[in-house]
Amino acid sequence: MASARTVKGDDRLDVLIGGGGYVGLSLAVALKQADPAIRVALVDLRQRAEMEKDPRASAIIAAASRMLDRLGVWQEILPHAEPIMEMIVTDSKLRDLVRPVFLTFEGEVAPGEPFAHMVPNGKMVASLADRAASLGVEIVAPDAVTDFRNVDAGVEVTLRSGKTLRSSLLVAADGVRSRLRDLAGIQTVKWEYGQAGIVTTVSHKRPHMGRAEEHFLPSGPFAILPLKDNRSSLVWTETQEEAEKLVKGDEFTFELELERRFGHHLGEIKLAGPRHAYPLGLTLARSFVKPRFALAGDAAHGIHPISGQGLNLGFKDVAALAEVLIEARRLGQDIGALDVLEKYERWRRFDTFRMGVVTDVLNRLFSNDSDALRAVRDVGLGLVDRMPFVKRFFIRQAAGLTGEMPRLLAGEPI
Repeated sequence: MASARTVKGDDRLDVLIGGGGYVGLSLAVALKQADPAIRVALVDLRQRAEMEKDPRASAIIAAASRMLDRLGVWQEILPHAEPIMEMIVTDSKLRDLVRPVFLTFEGEVAPGEPFAHMVPNGKMVASLADRAASLGVEIVAPDAVTDFRNVDAGVEVTLRSGKTLRSSLLVAADGVRSRLRDLAGIQTVKWEYGQAGIVTTVSHKRPHMGRAEEHFLPSGPFAILPLKDNRSSLVWTETQEEAEKLVKGDEFTFELELERRFGHHLGEIKLAGPRHAYPLGLTLARSFVKPRFALAGDAAHGIHPISGQGLNLGFKDVAALAEVLIEARRLGQDIGALDVLEKYERWRRFDTFRMGVVTDVLNRLFSNDSDALRAVRDVGLGLVDRMPFVKRFFIRQAAGLTGEMPRLLAGEPI
């Protein structure tokens, strides 16, 4: 990563962000774009080149793409993004020869606006990093926050390199296993599912036509998400033990098991990227803020990927936190004061808790081999499929276009 200038130890920052991924970078861009005078620095252990090598892709909902457009990066990302034009949901056992479709969603929330796009992670982080550098965001990498304490109406931060920085506010955007959250003494509600999500990319002979598929299988959801050039991104849920065997095993066995779940509707399939498995669980921070300190992204909430909303929840945090901080500065308020930060917590906590509960219930409801539960849920899916107004509500909900939206998510300036 590069920046316009170097942070000096005796400089006083307005906002210091711990974590240089999508959430940290987009928050830095949002703040600097809204108020060029605000001093924002970002600290991350990784170099930009390392993050750009991320082979994965993420589902970016319509509200998030509107925000990225407002931040000046979406037009650069868009040629690499694949719109999701349709989504289907099936529910079956692995051995079933036929997988009936119980639910279908059209992919547009408005004419010409898909409810989501699949975006390569490497391209997204590169675009955000370029935009941050062009705005003068100060980036310290590779480095990390090792300690901090509140002093003189600010926070004093110690870095691994030995450097000390002072800021009005420290934002933790360092992931679900956040060290900064632990240092702040913020407790979490947490449990493991005994599942792992296998993430990889495949190529196939036939075009997917922008269709996403969610197959509910006894071990968990198997999602096929469209990418450019006759490729698809997979999020494949298995028991942790089985997932480790599949990822560590030979490619031939992996492709055989993959074909059993993927099917033959897109022709011959082949691995087109590395295989990774990530343990799945639910992590919700008991509070999002303390004086001079705020959580954002996975540091505040880690949810099951069954809804594809994890990264998008982080972008919602960014939009809300940036709006609260910029409005506080315009009113002459202390942006690190607890009463200011609590406005952000009130705005985001319920939505986060609700999404955590929804994904938890869905995972428990669909990740099992109970014939009785399958009959009940299939009736429910079939009923929803026959009610267009309910489907329209669900698709707008999935696109992030309901409720009290921060301005950035509506594509408006702060």
